[in-house]
Amino acid sequence: MKDKKVVFMGTPEFSVPVLEMLIENTNVIMVVTQPDKGVGRHKEMKASPVKECALKHGIEVYQPEKIRKEFEYILSKNPDVIITCAYGQIIPVELLETPKYKAINVHASLLPKLRGGSPLHRAIINGYIKTGITIMYMAPGMDDGDIITQESIKINDTDNVGTIHDKLSILGRDLLLKTLPDIFNGNVTRTKQNENEVTFAYNIKREEELIDFNKTAKEVYNQIRGMYPFPVAYTNLDDNILKVCESKIGTLENGIPGQIIKVYKDGLGVMCKDKEIIITRVKPSGKKEMDIKDFLNGKKNEKLEGKILC
Repeated sequence: MKDKKVVFMGTPEFSVPVLEMLIENTNVIMVVTQPDKGVGRHKEMKASPVKECALKHGIEVYQPEKIRKEFEYILSKNPDVIITCAYGQIIPVELLETPKYKAINVHASLLPKLRGGSPLHRAIINGYIKTGITIMYMAPGMDDGDIITQESIKINDTDNVGTIHDKLSILGRDLLLKTLPDIFNGNVTRTKQNENEVTFAYNIKREEELIDFNKTAKEVYNQIRGMYPFPVAYTNLDDNILKVCESKIGTLENGIPGQIIKVYKDGLGVMCKDKEIIITRVKPSGKKEMDIKDFLNGKKNEKLEGKILC
């Protein structure tokens, strides 16, 4: 496969293992990624993980602001195939159709489930028991192209978006490596997606990060782990934001939703719709992430039981 000219399009850390595999096994002639962004209080410009990887290997990087209007330069490289993985912009049809082997996408869900930009988060938040990787031909719509191959993994109750991120990143790398020879040999079966089974994984909105204790303990538990370690679900205690990193489902059932009904040595029992959720790790506003035991040590003189989180 070293003779195949590849343009890779991706942006976050999730995409890096796929890019590294392509560098080792094909001829990556260009990497396309999102423009550098300002991060932190001082808005220091930071390159994407994919850009850093490409530069480390001496590969040309192209960062168009709007790929729909700035795609001609990519076509001038005459790639045999375009491979995308979490790029972050809608790709114009010219890029999808011009290369000999078209455009291939590595998507982090079992399509047609969870089309969109946040499949890792939504799989956990929605209570899915499995997820996986889909290798697909790209089409003009959002993740609606023909499926080439898929592989699934179980979502354990102990998984969070961080662990699923790492598992699927490696799975995507390995599945693409297994699939590429068939793509180049024309030995693939294109399977159209069943539109009756489509679900969507829209990007997480800020208001969705706020924990709603009127939901069941299981739903709250899924929200917390489906948003950790990014963006992290939160609640408010005494008008201060309290990010909730880890939790477990308890057994107590007395109280009103959002009420702290039990202060444990290593947890804070908060009533949900049906029973308590026990918060075990937090990040108070302006402080580092900590176990609840350390958080409670700073609250020794406060009576927390009976307070309402909202």
